Amino acid sequence: MALVAAACGGGSKTTEPTGSKRPPGSILALLGRPGADVALVAGTSEYAPGPIRVSFLVVRHDGSTVDRPAARIWFSRGLRRKPFEQGTAVLEPIGVPGRSELAVGGAGHTYVAHLNAPRPGRYWLLAEPVGARPAIQALGNIDVSSRTSEPSIGAKAIASRTPTIASTHGNFRELTTASPPDRALLRYSVAESLAARKPFVLAFATPKFCTSRTCGPVVDVVDAVRRRLAGADVRFIHVEVFEDNDPAKGYNRWMKQWRLPSEPWVFLVGSDGRIKAKFEGPVSVAELAAAVRSTLI
Repeated sequence: MALVAAACGGGSKTTEPTGSKRPPGSILALLGRPGADVALVAGTSEYAPGPIRVSFLVVRHDGSTVDRPAARIWFSRGLRRKPFEQGTAVLEPIGVPGRSELAVGGAGHTYVAHLNAPRPGRYWLLAEPVGARPAIQALGNIDVSSRTSEPSIGAKAIASRTPTIASTHGNFRELTTASPPDRALLRYSVAESLAARKPFVLAFATPKFCTSRTCGPVVDVVDAVRRRLAGADVRFIHVEVFEDNDPAKGYNRWMKQWRLPSEPWVFLVGSDGRIKAKFEGPVSVAELAAAVRSTLI
């Protein structure tokens, strides 16, 4: 995940092109206001035209993250162009507070913004944490492709025969790298859930081998939402990402079937077998629970 770079390497001062000017109202003009200029480092990278969810860190030059509750954001097609969209990014916890490990470098939160990218191309995102003292602005790129490799919202879920407690005869070492094993997330396969027309939450993540520490917390989050919505007729499924749970062997068949270029990913699939929502990278308990309630229950 890109947020590893932020957590480990810290921010870098944003520089503008040689001889550049700051047209009034442009991203460069906003960036020219008083305050430190640092890098915005995204924790998401797969975007297609339309509504997009962006998670990101704002990292000071000393490597520490800015964790104000909200950040003002501006979205533009160019540094010298005026933003066509502005709004607020909300700070969300990474994992389950008090239970999950922090991300590499000690990051415990990430900003989440919901934007609209009308067409493919490079966009610029400027964020200004509200109330940060001293003031700070973070600038980063958002590259939007014509389409992404993973299944899109509205598409039919792929009927993968993912492993379960029954199919592995209770071999938890084969099933999961979580310790202790996340038993409640290993009862159902994707294929049998689709055949039974049961809505489900599907997490592709590896608690042990995720270098950014956002994969393990994603499994924690899925399990926390399962507990919170215990009365709902929704299944929760965790699938590991590496062949034989060995990073040296690369991604396993289920990651390849779902055409996932990275991890973690969480998909919400309805009783009609179609994808209702999806999350790349870290997702909070509040975000995921709200999505399950609005799309699956």
